[in-house]
Amino acid sequence: MKKDFETKFTGWVFILAALMLWGGYMLSPHNVGEYLVATDFPAIGESLWTWIWVFRVHIFGWVMMIIAVIALAMIANKMPYRILITPGVGMVVVGTFTLALGSAFYYNYGAWGVGMTQGKSPEEVQAFMDSILNINQYVTCFMRFGRIFSGVGLVLLGAGMLKGRIMHSGMGWLTLLLGVVAMGIILFIPEYFEYYKPMFHVKALWLALMGVMILKNGLKVSGGE
Repeated sequence: MKKDFETKFTGWVFILAALMLWGGYMLSPHNVGEYLVATDFPAIGESLWTWIWVFRVHIFGWVMMIIAVIALAMIANKMPYRILITPGVGMVVVGTFTLALGSAFYYNYGAWGVGMTQGKSPEEVQAFMDSILNINQYVTCFMRFGRIFSGVGLVLLGAGMLKGRIMHSGMGWLTLLLGVVAMGIILFIPEYFEYYKPMFHVKALWLALMGVMILKNGLKVSGGE
């Protein structure tokens, strides 16, 4: 089992990603739902700067997750099971980057909308909501596909972890199952959003467990081409 600077860096970034993602969500004064709605803006405006800074932490949690899985792929890059891990990590990166961009929309329009709707009549607020309707709908689709892309990547990554036995098999099965369930909820449940909410917390837990296991046990990288 390899335990050196590379594995320590990877483990700590996984933990940092979990803390930033989950902490940013849980500490937020107001969490936006599937769409931005008119009632979001007064709620955000009550603690605007706290909301802005905590949301920044949350978004950078997605960035830390990208760094973590790329670091994991780099450690595994010399081994035969990279044929599963590398494309799996690639899909996780694409999906996570998509989620980060979608989150940036909620962050930007959430803060901007406070000023645009403050003190306005219901008719003026509705006019503003109508003006962002298209992008509001588009970003929801963006988030949906980001979750599916991430799910595909987690399935491949989990299979690679099991095949290469780089960690405890339980982490491989958890990774694979997380990907399958994430895809299944979005693809087969029409009103998926409420059902998908727990998956965010499970993903944060997965990140934390990955980090702890890597720091504690290292990664198995023995073997040949």
